[in-house]
Order: sequence, then C-alpha cells, then structure tokens
Amino acid sequence: MNDLTPMMRQYHQIKAQYNDAILMFRIGDFFEMFYEDAIEASKILGIALTSRNKGAAADVPLCGVPHHAVSAYVSKLIQAGKKVVLCDQVEDPKKATGIVKREVIRVVTAGSVLDERDLDSRTNNFLMSIYPAKDRIGYCFADLSTGEFAMGQLTDEKEIATEIGRIEPAEVLVPESTANVSAIKKCLASVNETPVQSIPDESFNLEKGMSLLAEQFPNINISKLAETGLDAAIRAAAAVIQYLKQTQLRDLSHIATLTVHRTDFFMVIDEVAKRNLELTATIIERERKGSLLGLMDRTITPMGSRKIKSWLLYPLIDLKTISARHNAVEFAKNHATWRINIRKIFEGINDLERLAGRISLAVGNARDLLAIRFSLQRLPEIAELLKESEPELFARLLQRLDLLGDVAELLDKAISDDPPTALREGKIIKDGFHLELDELRKIARSGRNLLSELEAKEKDRTGISSLKVGYNKVFGYYIEVTKPHLHKIPPDFIRKQTITTGERYITPELKELEEKVLNAQERIIDLEYELFCQVRDQVSSQVGRIQQSAGVLAELDVLCTFADLAEEYNYCRPNVHDGDSIMIKEGRHPVVERFFKTERFVPNDSLMDTTENQILILTGPNMAGKSTYLRQVALIALMAQMGSFVPAAEASIGIVDRIFTRIGAADSLIKGQSTFMVEMIETARILSQATGRSLVILDEIGRGTSTYDGLSIAWAVVEYLHNHPSLRPRTLFATHYHEITDLALKCPRVKNFNIAVREWNDNIIFLRKIVPGSTSRSYGIQVARLAGLPGEVIDRAKEILGNLEKGELDEIGQPRLARQKHQPKPQSGQLTLFFSDENASLPESAIEKELRKIDPTLLTPIEALNLIHYLKEKLN
Repeated sequence: MNDLTPMMRQYHQIKAQYNDAILMFRIGDFFEMFYEDAIEASKILGIALTSRNKGAAADVPLCGVPHHAVSAYVSKLIQAGKKVVLCDQVEDPKKATGIVKREVIRVVTAGSVLDERDLDSRTNNFLMSIYPAKDRIGYCFADLSTGEFAMGQLTDEKEIATEIGRIEPAEVLVPESTANVSAIKKCLASVNETPVQSIPDESFNLEKGMSLLAEQFPNINISKLAETGLDAAIRAAAAVIQYLKQTQLRDLSHIATLTVHRTDFFMVIDEVAKRNLELTATIIERERKGSLLGLMDRTITPMGSRKIKSWLLYPLIDLKTISARHNAVEFAKNHATWRINIRKIFEGINDLERLAGRISLAVGNARDLLAIRFSLQRLPEIAELLKESEPELFARLLQRLDLLGDVAELLDKAISDDPPTALREGKIIKDGFHLELDELRKIARSGRNLLSELEAKEKDRTGISSLKVGYNKVFGYYIEVTKPHLHKIPPDFIRKQTITTGERYITPELKELEEKVLNAQERIIDLEYELFCQVRDQVSSQVGRIQQSAGVLAELDVLCTFADLAEEYNYCRPNVHDGDSIMIKEGRHPVVERFFKTERFVPNDSLMDTTENQILILTGPNMAGKSTYLRQVALIALMAQMGSFVPAAEASIGIVDRIFTRIGAADSLIKGQSTFMVEMIETARILSQATGRSLVILDEIGRGTSTYDGLSIAWAVVEYLHNHPSLRPRTLFATHYHEITDLALKCPRVKNFNIAVREWNDNIIFLRKIVPGSTSRSYGIQVARLAGLPGEVIDRAKEILGNLEKGELDEIGQPRLARQKHQPKPQSGQLTLFFSDENASLPESAIEKELRKIDPTLLTPIEALNLIHYLKEKLN
C-alpha cells in the first residue's frame, strides 16, 4: 500500500469491503474499474481494456465508462449476473484539499435494481430470503422498486419450492451455514438460474431482526408476531431488510407495510401445474404470448399488469371475496360506457408504485415527479366514476382512493412542464415558485441584455465596428478586436489573450458585469437542485399515500380488464360455491379458442363431483383434443376463483383448493432423472397431497415405461384415487390404455368418456366432442397419415397391426409381426416342424399354441380377462 498513490490506496480500502462485486470508482468524468474487475467488465461491456503505469512493473489493468451513462453499463453487468458497487465523488474536486473524498453510494444486485432498463414493468422484481429452522422454513420476499414486503413460513421444502415458483424471485438470500444443505437446494430447484447469495448467519439473528423490523414497521407489534410462532419468518424478513439497507445505503421509508403471507388463503398452484397449464409462459417457447397471462393481461397500467399476474398465480378460496370480484366485473361488463371511460383515464396514469419508490430512494429525477403529477391529476376523474358504480367492492376502492390533491398541487407549482433528465442543468423549477430564484433568473436575463448594451457602447466609443463581446470557460467574458483595429484600442482595455486574428481584452466594467451574471447562473443551478431535493423529499414523505392509491388503481384496472375480456370473448359469470361439484356447459379453452384458427373450436360439457362422477377416464386418438379438454377444465376453475368470468355458456365451480397436473413427459437431465422418474415423482406428490377439494389432471400416466408396467401403474393409481377414504379428488384421466376403462365396471365413481371421431376412406375426422363411453382404438396409424408419414410406412404399419391383432404366429408357425404381403410359400413336400400331439398330419392351431404356453397360476385377473378377450378375437 505504501508504494501506491493516495487515490489507489483509497481504491483498495474500499474494494476490500466488496471483494464479491465489481467496483466502479469515480475519477473525474469517468467511473473506472481496475485489476480483475476491469478485465471482467471490459469483456461484458465490450469496451477497451487499457492500464495505469503502462509498461511499468506495477502495470494495472483499467477500463472506464462516462459518469453520465453509467446506468446503462451497470444494467449490462447486472444482466450478466454481476454485483456492482458504485463509488462516487462526494465533494467538489475544485474545493477539495488533497485527495477527493469518495464514498460508496449504492450496491446494485439483481434483486435491488431500480433502473427501468433492468425492470419489466409487467412483473415484480422480488428479492427473497429463506431461513430453514428445525421443523419449518421461514421466507420473505420484497420488491424494492414498489415497496411490497411480505413474510411467511411453511413446514417443508415442497411447499417452499411451490412458493418460489410463484414468486419468481430475481435474487435469493440464504444463510452461509445452510447454503449447501440439500434441503435448500431442493427449495431452489425451480429457480436454478436465479442468483443465490450466501450471507452471514448473523443477518438472520432473531433479536436483532425483531429490532430491525420494529424500526421499519413501527405500527406492527413484532413481538406478538414472534409469539404466534413466526420466528423463522421474522428471521428471513430481517435478512431482507438488512441486505437492502446495506445495498441502498439510505432510508427505506417506502417499505412501510408488512404482510404476513398465508398460503392457505389461496388455491395452491405448484411449479408443475404452472408450467403444464401454461399460466405465465408457453411450455416450449417459454414466451408470455400464448399463455393464459398473455391472453388475459389487457391491463393499461403497469400496476394493473403486475396485479393480474399475482391474482392469476394466487386464486382465491374465500367465497365472499370471489363473489365481490364477480359482482364488480358484472357491473363493469354491463356498463360499457362507464368501463370505457375508466380505461381511457388509465391511459394517462404512469407506474405510480415504482415512481414513488424511485423518489423515496432519492434516485428519481424531475421527470419522475412530473409523471407523478400527471397521474395524480387523473385521480378525481376516477373517483367521480367510482361514485356512479354500485358494487360494494368499488365502494371500498373509493374509500381507499386518496386523491393526493396537496401533492399534485405542489408538483404543479414547482416542477416545470418539460424538465431535463439531468439535475444539474437548471430549468427544473417553475417561475413563481421561489422568490430568490425568480430574482436570479431576472439578473441572468438582464445580464445578457447588459452585455449586448456594453458591446454596442464600446463599438460606438472606440469606432471599432467588428468589436464583439464573447465568452469561454477559461477566461470568462472578453472583448475581441481584430488586428486591423488594434491601433484604436483605448487605455482601459486590458489584454488577456492573443489569437491569430487579433487580441482579446477585458475592462473593469466588463469584469464587474461578468461576476454578476456568472454568479447568478451558478447560483441558479445550485438553488434549483436544492429546491428540487426539497420537493422530492416532500413527495417522499407521502409515498405511503401514493402506494395506497396505486394499489386501488391496480385492482380497478384488473377488474375492468376482466369485464373487457368477458364482453369480447363471450365469457359467463361462474357460480363458485362450497359444494364438491364442477359443472361446465359448453366450456372452451380460453387460449386455444383464440389462437387455433384452422377450425372452429368445439365447446364441451363437464360434470364432476366426489359422489358419482369423481374420476372421468378419457380415451381417444392423439390430436383429437384430450389434453385441451383436460386443461380447459382446470383453467376455467382457476379463472373463476381469481375473480374472472369464464369461457363457457354456464359454469358452477365447487371450490378447488389445489390443481395437480401430470401432463407430458420430459427428462430432467440436470437432475439425472428419466422421463419415467419425473412422471412417478409428480404422481407420488399427487397421491400424497391431494384432498377431496383438489382437481387432478392426469395425462398418459405410465407411458414412460413398458406397456404392462405402465398399464399396471395407471390402473393402481386410479384405484387408489377412487378407494382411498381421505382422498377422492375430482380427477380427469386421459389414457391410451383402453383396458383402464374396465375400471368403470368395479369402481362406481369412475365414468368413461371418449373423443368422438369419424372414419372416412381410411382417414379419420376429429369431431372434438366429448361423449360418454370408451373407445377401443387409438387411431395411431390414421394420425400418422395426417402427420405426413410416407404411404409405404403407413401401409406396412397397417399390415403389422393386423398381424398383431390376429396373433403372434401364423398357420405355419412364423411370427405374424414379420410376415410380408408376398411371403414365399413352403416348397411342395416339405414337412412342417409343428404338429399336433393327437394327429401328426395336422398342424397345431394357433389358439392351441397360445394355451400351451400359458401358466394359469401366474396370471393376474386383468391379464386373464385380456387373454380371454384376445383368444376370442383370434377365434373370430
């Protein structure tokens, strides 16, 4: 350190505190990076790598970015998964004695970004912490940009994994001592690309945490929460608060509301169901378009967009709240003009939640304040329209809507209508807001006039027509005279600079005027910044009120969106009740009906309960619509409980506490799990967690293994769901194992349905209609023909299928599977190798051969039934 310059010693002292981050160190007009930080950052940012002390033994790698554009470069580093520390100059270099004072002003991580470039306005940016205790796991999630903050605790890793999948955190905090424990790894399986920070165990200290939370949320009795057993949640929440304080290095007053997150208030949707039902992204492309959220999110405000996603992933189970939402949607749907007027007002409202967050954290500029002003000025119009509405929910929203007239008035008086982005350029504060500022501006404006008058006066006095008054940063104001007129210079002109075309001078009068004008300009810039900070602080003190009104606008935006969807797509109001039945008439898949343009979507009915129609077994060919039907029932139930109308002619939904899905097949190579293992893990979860309130969607269980193994497992699963006394979940089961349909003969609550098709000229036509009864065919070859397999392959497949259906061996003992159309006949006189015991001149029949191979003591009942059916077919 002794060999380093004072500035580099200062750099190393600060860097030592942030070894896990890239340090951006302000030097003049640039933020510089050194050593390994520079090497790494130059590659990510695509900027030149140079060095200090070039060629010397202590050569130091170096790269830098302009200070005015640093945000864009920080964004790139964050997107590359890096943590960035901003160290700025905190005193004017001109006034500094010795080395300029520098301090870390902010630490930027994936879970604490505030720049709009790093944030998706349609989704929250949650920082999450997890604290595993002995018999429970505490968790907390917070969005620094909006001020949302919630904590909770659950009993096992599976439940936490479900919440992580719904919360979709941008960054996760875990205690150092448990960072590598398998339990934590299981919890984080659904966010394996999310940055995970191992932080000191001390950050999760209970006593310190209670003190931190009490300070952050003075209106909440933290001790009482601890007494209710939420100690693990408090530890997790304390870690989030401490981490945000350490990264932001400023007040977090906009985080003012603590919510205790109760998962039992909502329908449970785990990561598997979320993926299989394509709630927020499509399975293959992982895109929002084509998902249920992509279809439903027609909100206008960013707050509304985030709210509809939250409602989608957390459907309600409380009948009163669900009904209140339906009442509001019905009113908005039936009063189109009222709804259109509200949505038109929303077009003028900006992201108040994030604007308030930026202002509170002192990173907002004058344009942010202007955006808040424009938004608040629309609130009275919203209030007037809410007064005209009837539903109780709208009345409650009106009570919560703070018009913030005082804040809007302050911003209207203070902030100019077109302020610059930079805060040190002036033109931020309106004329008439501050007396001293107005006087300084008058001096600055009159000063320019005085300079013009001085120039005219000197021209007249000296007789030099080309004389002009100019300005530069080095010399200030000066009088410039060209060479041909230098002999006319009066004695009071003091020479300051020689240029190629002449000389530059000052006079006592010009110097006096310069001091007056320049001091006014400099004071204007400083005073405007001071006034801006005062206004920003005043608005920051009202952030809680702004957040409350923003929440009202978000809910209203979503409810009007539901009404818009209901009217345009002909959705009906569902009857959500406390019974166990699900009855849907002419139900439709909300997404498929909008995007499937090649043919008309065919609606279908559904009837399920726990007494007579508990398990519906669905058979039919591939591509006929089985998976679509399964998913649409689940989506209609979900939409109904989130408060939306549903795509059906009529719907009555008994509350669903959880949707389970086992759809599709995919290897998890990273986890070393085969398709079949993934399938069995998901099925095991269903059998262990389902209740009589659950809705279970099973699509092709057992197809990941051999036919007999798969059939046996599928059969046993259905029996278990039917017979287990404490389960009885409402279940939809699509399968190609036609033998499963025989379960309807022995299980009274199992019903068979199939997708109707019609055959024509060896082709099939999908009717897309669900009809009672089972089918004994999968029409696989016909589907293969539709898919474009060569005719030669199709013909051979039909031939092999016929051979299989007739039996394994033909009349001369050859395998029928290998039999060709033009098989050569045995030569005349050649004796067959296969004879009957009773008559050596006659070959043994195929049925006799089959029976001879069978050991009845090894047959299960289902295998015996299948064998009898098979032999009967062969006999025919």
